[in-house]
Amino acid sequence: MNTSACILLACLLAGFVQSACGQVAQKPPVPYLIILGTIQDGGSPHIGCDRECCSGLFTEPDPDRMVVSLGLIDPVAEKRYLFEATPDMTRQLHRLNEEAPYGDGKTADGIFLTHAHIGHYTGLMYLGREALNSNNVPVYTMPSMKEFLESNGPWGQLVSLNNIKLIPINHDVPVELGEGLSVTPFLVPHRDEYSETVGFRITGPNKSALFIPDIDKWHKWEKDISEVIKEVDYAFIDGSFYDAEEISYRDVSEIPHPFIFESMETLKNLSASDKAKVYFIHFNHTNPVIDAESDARKAVLEAGFRVAELGTGFEL
Repeated sequence: MNTSACILLACLLAGFVQSACGQVAQKPPVPYLIILGTIQDGGSPHIGCDRECCSGLFTEPDPDRMVVSLGLIDPVAEKRYLFEATPDMTRQLHRLNEEAPYGDGKTADGIFLTHAHIGHYTGLMYLGREALNSNNVPVYTMPSMKEFLESNGPWGQLVSLNNIKLIPINHDVPVELGEGLSVTPFLVPHRDEYSETVGFRITGPNKSALFIPDIDKWHKWEKDISEVIKEVDYAFIDGSFYDAEEISYRDVSEIPHPFIFESMETLKNLSASDKAKVYFIHFNHTNPVIDAESDARKAVLEAGFRVAELGTGFEL
């Protein structure tokens, strides 16, 4: 590659664009999302699992297998946010800091929680005095989630010691994070033993994203998922199980999720461009789509949908 081509490539990677008159102008920075985890709450390898999907991972762990989480980065305000506080939050915050080394780099400027199942909030424990001993990290919570954290140990101690500061949020009410950047929670049906469950619509200056890591079945939701997908640019949706066969050892009624093959059937009439918005995420350790060479992964891609992968960025 010649010197001019090298300079042009470097400029493009640095966020510069070539103007018609030949001068180089800087492209305005915009917020973006980055995938920080794709696995279901119990992780991979999974406790007590002696099946082929986990056996080799106990001796040779895959560093990319972290519990479901998104990072939101605002380069203008130099702030970054986490969606979910997972058991892998220590490593996920490290990756977020590598991506956006703002402030002291120790925690996020805010954490949004979907619900009170173990993979989605228990990472808050690392903010306590046994670990980081953080100072008033904003944690955005729905009403029941807020009450759960305040009323139960050890989470209540995080509140009383000012390790976290609970910020109330409400169904369909946008949270304004900056110019042209907002997050809107919305209720979805799920097993709400301790709190309600929400998804989030994340809206930037140019594009928007849907984040629904957990839901029971699409037909239980008051909204039509196909129509909702048409309204956004990216949709990160519950892909916990590919089908019932992979979890034949469990009572499926106890862990209701839309199987990926069901979701593909529900969404089959979407246009090719709308299907391409859909990224399945939140994979159980048994889910064959985790394997890039599996027939299940190939079937998803051939149908026009996508599979979320760690580290992928999405401009908003």
